[in-house]
Amino acid sequence: MLLNATIRVLVVDDSMVFGQFLTSSLPQANKLIQIVGYAANAYEAMEKIPLCSPDVITMDVEMPKMNGIEFLRQVLPRHPIPVIMVSAVNMNVFEALSNGAVDFVRKPNTAGNYGRQEFIDSLASKIVIASRSKVHVAGQTPVKKEFLSPLIPRLSPISSAVLQSTVIAIGASTGGTEATLQILQELPENMPGIVVTQHMPEGFTQMYAQRLDRLCRLQVKEAANGDRIEPGKVLIAPGSQQMKVVRLGTSYTVSCFNGEKVNGHMPSVDVLFHSMADAVQSNGVGIILTGMGHDGADGLLKMRRAGAYTIGQDKESCVVYGMPMVAHNIGGVCVQSSCANIPRVLMNYLNKK
Repeated sequence: MLLNATIRVLVVDDSMVFGQFLTSSLPQANKLIQIVGYAANAYEAMEKIPLCSPDVITMDVEMPKMNGIEFLRQVLPRHPIPVIMVSAVNMNVFEALSNGAVDFVRKPNTAGNYGRQEFIDSLASKIVIASRSKVHVAGQTPVKKEFLSPLIPRLSPISSAVLQSTVIAIGASTGGTEATLQILQELPENMPGIVVTQHMPEGFTQMYAQRLDRLCRLQVKEAANGDRIEPGKVLIAPGSQQMKVVRLGTSYTVSCFNGEKVNGHMPSVDVLFHSMADAVQSNGVGIILTGMGHDGADGLLKMRRAGAYTIGQDKESCVVYGMPMVAHNIGGVCVQSSCANIPRVLMNYLNKK
């Protein structure tokens, strides 16, 4: 889609009141957005797609008759239209992402800490991003860790010195939940400690960590301030907090703290990567994945200049080739690779250290 082109949006929500709120508020939040239709359920949405020709669909995860996940399974193979899920704090949103949804936004709550205007601004921004993204129709269903069979050929064991001294940092945004899963699922248990910043709102990062922990050999948890970075473990930056890597003698911990948004994000990939360059230096590995904008690009360049090995996801496998593109263009990437091949690239590097 061309920049500054009108974005045709179909709104799907079983609440007529909330649907009217979306259809009236979204064009006010961004003048590029044009509401071309409203559907009260998934079946109605299916009928309206050929009539409205939407560029983007917003859809509630939980709806009567047919939920958003089943809609994605049935519709995306025939109509690969970017879909943004609108969800309360619910694990089902990750199932929707694994079935081809581009992104999600958290519904506003009544507690006062996340209101309707913040919600609308976030959804409008994600609609613009989604209009420029590629839809990856769901392929294989995630497999539990006891059934995993890695695609990577067996390599020599990573040395104990490398396991203890190396820290791997991953940063991602739109499309990154599934890209990170795809990478982590292929990695063995004997990996250096891994830290991940994924642009995601508060409340969802803990569920995301729990999902990864079920589906990967590695142990995965939402990071808490002071957690040690250890081999075989993955720490996910908590939503609505920044996360840095801190060196303590010969080991590393994470610092999670409230702060200002950086590049419009909290957690921010740049905050993580800059701390990696300062604390881990040449023993670091940085991986930047799919996402809109430039968050993480400057930090990855700083990591590379500090002697770290850096990997960028390639254009063909990205949902949105934004963050990796900027990082590559400014010289922050040692090697570009498809998401499916990044585990092999990473393992080859670690085995040669």
